[in-house]
This record gives sequence, structure tokens and C-alpha cells, in this order.
Amino acid sequence: MPNKTQETNAIKQVRHQPAKLDDVDRKILTLLAQDSSQSYVELGEVLHLSAPAVHERVKRLKRDGVIKATVAKIDGCKVGRTLLAFVLVNTKNVLSTKRLLSLGELPEIEEMHTVAGDSGVLLKVRVRETEGLEELLGKVQDIEGVDGTRSYIVLSTFVERGPAPEL
Repeated sequence: MPNKTQETNAIKQVRHQPAKLDDVDRKILTLLAQDSSQSYVELGEVLHLSAPAVHERVKRLKRDGVIKATVAKIDGCKVGRTLLAFVLVNTKNVLSTKRLLSLGELPEIEEMHTVAGDSGVLLKVRVRETEGLEELLGKVQDIEGVDGTRSYIVLSTFVERGPAPEL
């Protein structure tokens, strides 16, 4: 039978140390964050480096986990998921939070975070309409140990981005 420490550690993320990045690495990250489809030649021209030098740096940034993925940023409204909401989930304990993690595979859930404060988990969800949100909330509330939810529907988004690589 697992002890309390093992149960808690099952949902904790590994603490990461910041990577050692120089100014060129940060500039590469900034350029890729703006448009990840740029070729190594194009990046090299801006950075005054050869394409192979940029390629080696990008490979290292990927290997070190600084670049986690190269993905298309999709407009939720254009693919029919017009309702964006943040849902705070009240859980009774760590085991309840762990059970909630099983919902992470649902396509409606874009992000899931454990948080400090009145709630245990924060979800970023995107659904087609209010009925889709109601259905998702039902799935969340069906999980043993979930005491309740509080939803915030987004009206407009003005800034949405990842972490800035430049300090």
C-alpha cells in the first residue's frame, strides 16, 4: 500500500532547472515562437549564423527540453469550438485530484493545472457551445472526491502566448 508521500508524488511534476541559454539561444526561441515555420537559412540570416549552426542549436534546445514541440496554433472558433472557459475544480484531497487527471485525455480540455488557493485544479476548456460545457462539467463532477466547480466563460482574448524566452 503506497504511503502518503508516494500518493502526493504521483501527481507532482518534476522540478526543472532552467537551461543554460545564451543571447543567441534566446533570440532563436523568440524567432521560432513568432513563426516556427522559418527555415534554418532564414533564421541564420537574421542571426548572422550559418544554417547548420542554427540547426545544431535548435537540436540542442529540443534535446534539452527547452523546445517541447513544434505545433500549429489553431483558432478554436474556426474549428467550431467557440466557447472558451476556465473551470476551477474543488477536490477533497490528493487522491481526488489524481482521479481528475484521467480526464486529461478529453479533447475539450486544453490545459490542466493543480493550483494553490480555494480550488485544487484549474482547467482550460474549449467546447462548441454551452451544452458542451454542461456535459463536460457533468463528467468532472461525476468524479469521486470532486466537491464542485466554478466556471468562467471567456468573452474576449487579448493576449495568449507562451513564456517569453527573453529576460
